[in-house]
Amino acid sequence: MSAWLERAIQEKLSRDEVREDSGEYSCRKATRSHPDFGFYEFFAGGGMARAGLGERWDCLLANDFDAMKARTYRENWDGGAELIVGDINRLTIDDLPAPAHMAWASFPCQDLSLAGNYEGIGHWQDKVQTRSGTFWAFWRLMQGLNAKGKSPKLIVLENVYGILTANKSKDFAAIGSALTEIGYRFGAVVLDARHFVPQSRPRVFIVGVRSDLYIPPSITSKRHTPLWHPPRMLEAHDGLTEEAQRAWQWWKLPTPDPRPSDFVDIVEDEPAGVEWHTESQTKKLISMMSEVNLAKLETAKKSGRRTVGAVYKRTRADEFGVKAQRAEVRFDSIAGCLRTPAGGSSRQIILVVEGATVRSRLLSPREAARLMGLPDTYILPRNYNDAYHVAGDGVAVPVVAHLAKHVLESILDANK
Repeated sequence: MSAWLERAIQEKLSRDEVREDSGEYSCRKATRSHPDFGFYEFFAGGGMARAGLGERWDCLLANDFDAMKARTYRENWDGGAELIVGDINRLTIDDLPAPAHMAWASFPCQDLSLAGNYEGIGHWQDKVQTRSGTFWAFWRLMQGLNAKGKSPKLIVLENVYGILTANKSKDFAAIGSALTEIGYRFGAVVLDARHFVPQSRPRVFIVGVRSDLYIPPSITSKRHTPLWHPPRMLEAHDGLTEEAQRAWQWWKLPTPDPRPSDFVDIVEDEPAGVEWHTESQTKKLISMMSEVNLAKLETAKKSGRRTVGAVYKRTRADEFGVKAQRAEVRFDSIAGCLRTPAGGSSRQIILVVEGATVRSRLLSPREAARLMGLPDTYILPRNYNDAYHVAGDGVAVPVVAHLAKHVLESILDANK
């Protein structure tokens, strides 16, 4: 196991299950005989929210539509007996076992980004859902639990930054109104994985708290905190209804400790699942760089140390409006945001620079998993695209751990 992972686990996830022989926390069934809290994990993927929550939490039900992700979930979570594979639209509240302390939903993000043309979540009455519109199928279940007097104490929604701006912030306002209509106070934070792992990955976390619960004053502020509430968040807040603004909470989280690893620390010397590019392939990649990016490469060559850069291919227009594919590199010690491998350009390339020697290859599946904070014991699909999809479509494990420790568990512990 790499040193970066051991340090990260010790410093960030010390409360999770620890294996004495390796220092890794396990994705297998927690050994804690009586977990403190039960939760539902919707759009579960490979169970990465569960990994971040740790041993104090017991997953009562998980749901995902994707068969490949379901296989990955089961391989990593002791068979996944709690996993229901299928369309969330077909679930009923009868499928949800026992009252849960929390419902977690990392609903699809495609329609909240440029890739999905910002089509958004639509309306709960829409006959044809957008992919992100499956939020309303989840919400139907929350409404059903509320009608039965079985609402979870907490509801957590996780998605891309675009949830703040989609449809001129109307989608965010719709979610806020949905929460208040069934009796929740709520607030949101933007947590970037770069504070915990070497990956730029800002994500929005909306935390709803049932209105009958006590919220400790130590985890809220009277005003926003710039680190967690950027300008787009303030604009989205201003677009909420008056009722939703009255229910709003400015969540207060501590500033994370310095990140324990840089991009260079997670790179494998002998990667599995990928091959180094030939010299001609690397030269072709470099030929796709603009003068600005070539200058970055030259600086890395002159640094006198081994440097690792992250490269994405993007289509850019030149000064004449002619579009061409460009290779854009960053050498700021972090990787770009992992994406799902919908096309060749969405797969991240690494550039290893040692003096005049420059090598390139695709990011390996294990490196992608490390960028999400997963332990090396996490079992990945054998197929490259499948493994990359599980990682790129997930939530960063230590980010979940930070939110759980400083907000979610603080609320639940105060209401025992």
